[in-house]
Amino acid sequence: MIITYGHTDRSGRQVTLHEVDADNWRAVADCAPRDDQRDWVPALAARYLVLTAREDTWHSRAVLAGDEVTGHIMWGRDEDGSYWIGGVLIDAAHQGRGIGAAAVRTLTTWLTTRENCRAVRLSYAPANQAAAHLYTALGFRPTGVEEDGEVVAEWAG
Repeated sequence: MIITYGHTDRSGRQVTLHEVDADNWRAVADCAPRDDQRDWVPALAARYLVLTAREDTWHSRAVLAGDEVTGHIMWGRDEDGSYWIGGVLIDAAHQGRGIGAAAVRTLTTWLTTRENCRAVRLSYAPANQAAAHLYTALGFRPTGVEEDGEVVAEWAG
């Protein structure tokens, strides 16, 4: 299944979320952030793929801009009925083009249509000002709660 809601990057390429499969898993696994982002995300998206393969909590998606794999994003559902976005990693070569924002918008829209969705949340390190700015611009608001030392934000719709 491809998740698409017409969100594009700054060059007009449609950003879509695909299942990680035999055709794209290597490209997703090789996605790497900029060196200055490694305090907040792993060195390779492969870590997220292992996490989703070994635990039932998270579900990975490949982020494509046009036909090109550009990153990874994952989602999970909490016992309270809220959905969580995690594992957002856009490859360094593709950053600064609006792909991450379009991917988060796409996933947020899709999650809000899921049955019994009570909220969409994500978390980020307090020192990660780029993430705080992006998520605020996308409509996420800090809840005042911290989880594992990270700021929990909820989509305000």
